[in-house]
Amino acid sequence: MGNPRLSFCSTFLRFTFLIILVATPSLVFGQVRLPKVFSDHMVLQRGRAIPVWGTAQPGKQISVEFGGQKIKTTTGQDGKWMVHLPQMKAGGPHLMQVSEEDKTKPVILFKDVLIGDVWLASRQSNMEWQVQQAMNAETEIKNAHYPNIRFFNVPHDKKTNVQTDVLAGSWQPIDSLTVKTASAVAYYFARELQADLKVPIGILQSTWGGTPVEAWISREQLLSSPITQRTVLQNDTVTEKHFLKDSLDLVRFWDIVYNPKNKTDKTIPNPNYNDAKWPELVMPATLKNLNLPGYEGMMWLRKTIHLPQNLFGKEVTLHFGHPEMNYSLYFNGKEIAKNVWNAKPTHHYRIPANLVKQGKNVIAVRMAFLWTGGGFNPPAEEMYLTDGTAKLSLAGGWKYRKDLEPTLPTIKNYHQFPTYLFNAMINPVIPYGINGVIWYQGENNVSAPVDYRTLFPMMINDWRIRWQQGYFPFLYVQLANYMKRQPEPSQSDWATLREAQTLALAQPNTAMATIIDLGEADNIHPKNKQEVGRRLALLAKKLVYKKAVQASGPMYQNHQIEGNQIRIKFSETGAGLATRGNGKPTGFAIAGSNQKFYWADAVIEGNTVKVSSAQVKNPVAVRYAWADNPECNLINKDGLPANPFRTDDWNAIVAK
Repeated sequence: MGNPRLSFCSTFLRFTFLIILVATPSLVFGQVRLPKVFSDHMVLQRGRAIPVWGTAQPGKQISVEFGGQKIKTTTGQDGKWMVHLPQMKAGGPHLMQVSEEDKTKPVILFKDVLIGDVWLASRQSNMEWQVQQAMNAETEIKNAHYPNIRFFNVPHDKKTNVQTDVLAGSWQPIDSLTVKTASAVAYYFARELQADLKVPIGILQSTWGGTPVEAWISREQLLSSPITQRTVLQNDTVTEKHFLKDSLDLVRFWDIVYNPKNKTDKTIPNPNYNDAKWPELVMPATLKNLNLPGYEGMMWLRKTIHLPQNLFGKEVTLHFGHPEMNYSLYFNGKEIAKNVWNAKPTHHYRIPANLVKQGKNVIAVRMAFLWTGGGFNPPAEEMYLTDGTAKLSLAGGWKYRKDLEPTLPTIKNYHQFPTYLFNAMINPVIPYGINGVIWYQGENNVSAPVDYRTLFPMMINDWRIRWQQGYFPFLYVQLANYMKRQPEPSQSDWATLREAQTLALAQPNTAMATIIDLGEADNIHPKNKQEVGRRLALLAKKLVYKKAVQASGPMYQNHQIEGNQIRIKFSETGAGLATRGNGKPTGFAIAGSNQKFYWADAVIEGNTVKVSSAQVKNPVAVRYAWADNPECNLINKDGLPANPFRTDDWNAIVAK
């Protein structure tokens, strides 16, 4: 998922940049050029030959001088050239000079170049989520002074054809200014590694929120699978003109969402506005509970309340419970609040005394119903108005109208289409030397979790083939716990997607950070990115840097049926199994051959857990943390959570 407000702003910037590209003829046509991923302050990968490439006129001799070495090559008929500098140890700063044999041509000079470890940080919004959006942002930003950590942020871009350069960008050392918009997960990962290794760390960030794994895979690989082949071929009619129209529609879309149209904000909130002919619905309720199938757009709601004389002229507090995130609140015609993408736990507002009238008072709400969401989430008792003593419920009948403002344009979201992000945001930085990849994605593939078993390894192999660096390390984050907690064991697409992520550990040189304990039920972007970055760094320390650290929580190894109980054996137990909070293990469910699961009693015995239930006399299967948002507490004594698992192979896909 992404932040649409940021996307709205970045769309204007991309349009401006494209206009400049079209309007300004190239001043260096025919001269030596390098992709934008080469810039001042860059970090180059230590311990391996360093690829440097670019373009110039065909047949020209190109020299690259760096670290006391001078390498020459000649451009091909296509004007392309590449050299591989000898491997170097960590350090710097260095200068890199690139020039043509023609001494009249300008020399390209890159300053403050460091040698260290470069990590590609990629995927959707939980990797893209910025330091300024995450936990303890103010303190983290204030204390950010790490000149040996550098970021290159690939700007959002999508293309139908493979590109050789990114839209823009340059390497930036981390300080209190540049850290604000850096990936929080990648920054905390880099900070942890840099403090331990004492070498420069470069983060090559290529992320876009709300995107499926298919968007990041090459066309050739996608055509090799029946899962994606048909879709890829169907999209061959899409052109850059479609992108432009969709981008313009996106601007209109968010303009309508954020800015009231048809002067509705001047008329609808007025207490004297006549809403007698408006239909009525009962709140709290969400779109799925209302008789508005598939509606997407701006909704106006009004509720008339009658206040007793003892509240006249007194300041009161309006408690709104859990409304949809994008809304404006009016009280007797006065705008009280405008909430834009603020997923705070509760929404309550002070109503000034001068607005509070005896008798009739009108509450009006302008709300965006987007992506099958909208309305007020229960419970009803959290919607009320109070002076601190008495409460007046705001639940019950509300008048509504959904046709007072322009219809939201249909957005195609081409950035979610197969291969378009690979073309524009991954291929242009290949084969820049990297030490490995950190990856955090999966939310946008939850609707087809079994397909992820094929698509995720496909992407890993696709990138490794194209980088030609062998089985470079690929570290990734498993989906966090999210959404409403279910009272009984149930089916879960989120659990099935996590299982697909676990299965990807069969790929060589991979490791997975489990964060089933870090999620938030009502927030798909949990704020504790520090711990996510730390757990990825633990994996890197063990897998890549061969340090003696416990990097993973307990992993299911095997099981044995022992009468009316099942014994689960774990690996990665470290100093031993434990529970967070030192209570009994929770999150285990057990079933017999009828495939009906019941919550189970669980007891830790050494590196095993015995699982049983009085309701299951002949158990055959156990599941742990198998839910969207499981209540689970099994850890090792290093504090790392056990990975969700199941011992059965029964169909676990939620019926659509």
